[in-house]
Amino acid sequence: MKADPKATPAADAPAGSNKKKMMIIIIAAVLVLAGGGGAAWFFLHAKQPSEHVKEVKKIGPPVFVSVDTFIVNLQSEGDDQFLQANLTLQVQNPDHVELIKLNMPKVRNRLLMLLSSKKPSEISTIEGKQQLAAEIIAQVNLPFNDKGPEQDVSDVMFTSFIIQ
Repeated sequence: MKADPKATPAADAPAGSNKKKMMIIIIAAVLVLAGGGGAAWFFLHAKQPSEHVKEVKKIGPPVFVSVDTFIVNLQSEGDDQFLQANLTLQVQNPDHVELIKLNMPKVRNRLLMLLSSKKPSEISTIEGKQQLAAEIIAQVNLPFNDKGPEQDVSDVMFTSFIIQ
């Protein structure tokens, strides 16, 4: 028996076209999944242009805390001299303002000890005042409790500074 030549291609055609359709569907599905995964990665890992603005808004404007006047004896360099200073602390987080105000006796004690350890010649120059401001920030930012959080003081402004 001879096979009919017209019947063979017709019988194979549906099976071959099913395989091609299946392959096209699989390729299309892989491309769609890869595209979706790539888009998801892009949107999840791409930096938003307003991300920095949101961070600034979250922090908010600086808040200032005035500290009462200090009058301290300075370390002697021959004559007895004292320092009278008013200062204001700049804090970024309003929550830390309340923490500083609640612990103001500790703040004043730390600053009194720091200021009274200085010689007039150390703090009479601009560089000396800048160094003193950095030391004040370091002292005030120390935790008030053993395992407490650090404060968020970012700057010190001297509103009055007299050495006599």
